[in-house]
Amino acid sequence: MGAVTDDEVIRKRLLIDGDGAGDDRKINLLLKSFSKWCNSPLTPEEGFTQYQRMLGTLAQCEFSMGKTLMVYDMNLREMENYEKIYTDIEQNITSAHEKIAECKKEILRAKRIRKNRQEYDALAKVIQQHPDRHETLKQLEALDKELQQLSHIKENVDAKLELRKKQFHVLLSTIQELQQTLENDEKSENDDNNQGSPAGNSE
Repeated sequence: MGAVTDDEVIRKRLLIDGDGAGDDRKINLLLKSFSKWCNSPLTPEEGFTQYQRMLGTLAQCEFSMGKTLMVYDMNLREMENYEKIYTDIEQNITSAHEKIAECKKEILRAKRIRKNRQEYDALAKVIQQHPDRHETLKQLEALDKELQQLSHIKENVDAKLELRKKQFHVLLSTIQELQQTLENDEKSENDDNNQGSPAGNSE
């Protein structure tokens, strides 16, 4: 048989004692007291005293139940909050993948532009071997304009790619900070449960 973990001990304790205040024992004692109060011949003073005790015990049980419900509602809200954080992280990761894919496309486009520019440079060198032809000069002028446009496009692509890299770095840093926050919250909650466990067992 494997060792019983702290979580299992706490869960069983809560199932038996409510919030750890001995509610199950109090209810059993209340039922016994009520049965005794109904069936035992008591004086009016003793009966009233016993009645007041039962009312006090009942109030304690109701208070514990209310406190347990509050803790339950708080845990539900906390779970919803964590689910929202996880959803945001998943959306950010999806967005990051999309941006990475977009950056890859821009890199391929930049490479294609560079290759075209090299081809145009080679063609320009060939054309420059025949400077006496009027049509060749026109082609050279058109090629120069196109090269300038391609150079401008490449500069824009390079600038956009650099911006995407910075945005992706910020996104990854944010995801890491969120993950660290979740781990710290979980660790803090486990520490609180571990600190509260001895007190519950002592009762």
